[in-house]
Amino acid sequence: MTTDHTAEDLLRELAPQVLGVLARRFGDFATAEDAVQEALLAAATQWPVEGLPDNPRGWLTQVAYRRMIELVRVETARRRREDLAARREPDDRRTAPAADEDLTALRDDSLVLLFLCAHPALTPASAIALTLRAVGGLTTAEIAHAFLVPEATMAQRISRAKQRIRASGVAFHMPEGAERGRRLASVLHVLYLIFTEGHTASTGADLRRVDLAEEAIRLARQVRALLPDDSEVAALLALMLLTEARAAARTGPSGELISLADQDRSRWDGAAIAEGTALVTRAMARGPVGPYQVQAAIAALHDEATTAADTDWPQIRALYGVLEHLSDNPLVQLNKAVATAMVDGPAAGLAAVDAVADDPRLVRHHRVDAVRAHLHEMAGDRERAVTHYRAAAVATTSVPEQRYLLMRAARVTADRR
Repeated sequence: MTTDHTAEDLLRELAPQVLGVLARRFGDFATAEDAVQEALLAAATQWPVEGLPDNPRGWLTQVAYRRMIELVRVETARRRREDLAARREPDDRRTAPAADEDLTALRDDSLVLLFLCAHPALTPASAIALTLRAVGGLTTAEIAHAFLVPEATMAQRISRAKQRIRASGVAFHMPEGAERGRRLASVLHVLYLIFTEGHTASTGADLRRVDLAEEAIRLARQVRALLPDDSEVAALLALMLLTEARAAARTGPSGELISLADQDRSRWDGAAIAEGTALVTRAMARGPVGPYQVQAAIAALHDEATTAADTDWPQIRALYGVLEHLSDNPLVQLNKAVATAMVDGPAAGLAAVDAVADDPRLVRHHRVDAVRAHLHEMAGDRERAVTHYRAAAVATTSVPEQRYLLMRAARVTADRR
């Protein structure tokens, strides 16, 4: 643990580890998650005043253990489960660890927790949402934004997911064989969404959430170590590395967003690009081709271009066409519209946007107006560009994106004079 981590960074990093310990020892995921949340609240209140404890994970584990025991004892509906568990396990596993206990021997259960949340009793959407909450530490609002659904709908989905896992009585261990394969798609989708939120935060004053991006990459490496021959696992890691390679150039001195076309490409991480390109090249050679391989190939084309003008847009558009057949996601069609504009001109791109803009999943998404604004600006229609830039700025919940869009609107307005 490095000393320069803030308390918030530590809590996000430690939460899934402590949750994994409690879920493994008590066998009750839902109650363990409640106990950990209360321990996190206590830490968020006490640590800023009292300072970080010498052993933050030990502190959180101890507080969460105590709260877990209280929850089990006071809830009448769980007395039968408590009695059965007490007969199964020795008494020393039902007590909180000592304050001075060395917890470094406790294994990191984050990967097991990922597969637990991808339980077959859950729908894929519910499994992904629950894992984002339990392992990624995202708020319900952030998860709702990722899924393009209202926050209340997502809260209900997460609550039902926890209830189903509790009712299933599934043991806390890594699934094997065919069962592991069935859960893998949900696990990969979870990691992708965690990384996406880390790369471009959906809310707040910062463009990125470095902790989430790094955690997604760390977990993706763990999954690849577990399944080294799976081409989609390797491709997802490649996609993360190729995208994160541009991170240093995405913001200016004041944290302002810099578009891909305007970035200083000498600041891109060459080692990450080389690793990601090698991963996706090997993955596509093995096949079968999956959505993460296609997305990683697109990212590699952007990273390989020495200037924005050198970008191979025809090939990128073709790859988005392949991705359309592999993934039912309107954002794919929106991205393809941008590539179409770069190949055939802004009018063709705007027509492609119109074809997808009525998709209900995009109704509240700022990207539709942002793309239209960019394409109208390309076409020289400054009035419509300003209108859509401002509309996108109102719709986004990201402060850096909002500032960028308003800046573009102001710049186009100034050019009209």
